[in-house]
Amino acid sequence: MRLSQFHLHTEKETPAEAELASHRLMLKSGMVRKLAAGIYTWSPLGLRVLRKVEAIVREEMDAAGAIELLMPSIQPRELWDETGRWQKFGGQLLKLRDRKEAEYAYGPTHEEVITDFARNELASYKQLPVTFYQIQTKFRDEIRPRFGIMRAREFLMKDAYSFDVDDAGLERAYHAMRDAYSRIFTRLGLEFRAVQADSGAIGGDTSQEFHVLADSGEDAIAFSNGSEYAANVETARAADPGPRPAPSEDMRKVETPTQKTCEAVAALMGIPLARTVKSIALVGGDERFTLALVRGDHAVNEIKLAKLDGMAGYRPATEAEIRAHLGSEPGFLGPLHAKQPIRVLADREVAAMADMVVGANEAGFHLAGVNWGRDLPEPDLVADIRNVVDGDRAADGGTLRIVRGIEVGHVFQLGRQYAEAMGCKVLDDSGKAVVPTMGCYGIGVSRIVAAAIEQNFDEAGILWPEAMAPWRVAVCVINPKKDAAVVEAAEALYQELREAGIEVVLDDRGLRPGAMFADMELIGIPHRVVVSPRGLEGGTFEYRARTASEAEHLDHQALMSRLRG
Repeated sequence: MRLSQFHLHTEKETPAEAELASHRLMLKSGMVRKLAAGIYTWSPLGLRVLRKVEAIVREEMDAAGAIELLMPSIQPRELWDETGRWQKFGGQLLKLRDRKEAEYAYGPTHEEVITDFARNELASYKQLPVTFYQIQTKFRDEIRPRFGIMRAREFLMKDAYSFDVDDAGLERAYHAMRDAYSRIFTRLGLEFRAVQADSGAIGGDTSQEFHVLADSGEDAIAFSNGSEYAANVETARAADPGPRPAPSEDMRKVETPTQKTCEAVAALMGIPLARTVKSIALVGGDERFTLALVRGDHAVNEIKLAKLDGMAGYRPATEAEIRAHLGSEPGFLGPLHAKQPIRVLADREVAAMADMVVGANEAGFHLAGVNWGRDLPEPDLVADIRNVVDGDRAADGGTLRIVRGIEVGHVFQLGRQYAEAMGCKVLDDSGKAVVPTMGCYGIGVSRIVAAAIEQNFDEAGILWPEAMAPWRVAVCVINPKKDAAVVEAAEALYQELREAGIEVVLDDRGLRPGAMFADMELIGIPHRVVVSPRGLEGGTFEYRARTASEAEHLDHQALMSRLRG
């Protein structure tokens, strides 16, 4: 490709609206241009990178035995009504009406459509197992689209769906897709982790997320330094706390006139924050008043809490409900001396504590030296309901560390929920009609591009992994209008690299060296070769890797060896 015949339009100024590095650099390099909130046009430069990612995804999906198809982006409401998601999916579902007032959705995902396809196409176990996939535009009406491509409303996604006659088949399909994802992100040159995850709105029993590690990541990931264990903090677990110590203090009342937080109480008493207990007043989905207890230095994990019996759809208790059940204002709440029956949910760490400090359910007071069994009944339920923190003991004996990640892939074992809801059945080997079990496997193709930049950039621009770069090598010509020998040498090198199968771009735009080099650094070309009059005189080319601090002067043989390598 010759840049004189290509559309490359870079910007010198940093866009004011760009908060993340990927947003800033994709706009500066001209990869994308904003059309509307969360909707972007991919320029020829950006599209080259997007297609590189798409090609690797497609190759690995094909290698894993998945079969490509293409489903409509506009989906009739009737399918979503069958699964109950027309209302459940929420505001992200963009709803449309045609001229006949028929209702449709712009597909944010395709579980309903693929299940409809399967119930009409699959009749026998002999057609299973099968995995279908597509690479297609999705739309989710984000309430606040931001960060450019990272959280756009319209995005390119690869979604795959497996169908198996039994759970053992689903397990095999799930592991095949998980392994394919690992190969994809490895080939793309990204540092990533596969983590245990919550299935969210898609549903299912088992799921894993794939995260590109980056300081700007929205998700916190916990991993053990003693094994391959990794999980989103929504599901991560620390090691069991061990046996509860014996009481060593008598219960006593402590005056805390203005201290309404665990931090303030611990400071007043001169004790570690971990000696205190935080009481969160809630009303469960079963309408029972509930007090959730976590250590003062821990935070409640809302997703873990919602999975407990009776807690689905829980909400914070109102102040009136708190006064009616506990007789106190918030800030002094605790599990003792309730005025009405309450349910006590204790985190595992709290259940293993002795000599706790809790609210006294009396304004201006806390209770110290509180112990289970002696001063208050054992909790109604003990469960893991907290977020792990950096430094927690891991179940494998290691230590948990917290890093940030950008979710770029997710694999789910859906089970039979969609097939059952939509009446999808096949005949098994005995002639009996059975509901197939499904898996769902998504990759954010366009999001990978932004995530890769978040992991690979410097002050000059993007540092593409070679598999994702728009071109692998840039041949830059100095003074092409003034020196025919330079032009001839650059042209010869350009053709030689092309014939060697090396993806190369010839910068023949005639820019000054500084502007030309700045563009090549900004758009992230991994290798730059400068053809200049001085180099021709010395029989060398100026070579610089994008990640190197200094240029090298290489003869023709050394240069070709370097670029082929």
